Amino acid sequence: QVQLVESGGGLVQPGGSLRLSCAASGFPFSAYTMSWYRQAPGKERELVARISSTGQITNYLESVEGRFTISRDNAKNTAFLQMNSLKPEDTAVYQCNARLDWFSRVFDYWGQGTQVTVSS
Repeated sequence: QVQLVESGGGLVQPGGSLRLSCAASGFPFSAYTMSWYRQAPGKERELVARISSTGQITNYLESVEGRFTISRDNAKNTAFLQMNSLKPEDTAVYQCNARLDWFSRVFDYWGQGTQVTVSS
């Protein structure tokens, strides 16, 4: 049974930090690209950060570049999103995604999401 379970969300003041975790099970985690997406009320879901299966390649949404860091621990089947210098506009539900494109097949899994609220 495939599972992606996010944790670490919460309420934080502007300028604060949070570390999100995404614990994976039920599939070969180390083969998958991992991503964090977010969706704020009334807005479309957007890709925040992505990390390759080996962790060597990362990509970020321009507005979080330099503030957020995506990482992964393949030995523990877990992906992380370290969020620093948080702003009110970072408020959203954050979801992790695991994806593998294997020839003509796509394996795509989502977590349930964790709420991040940045407010004073």
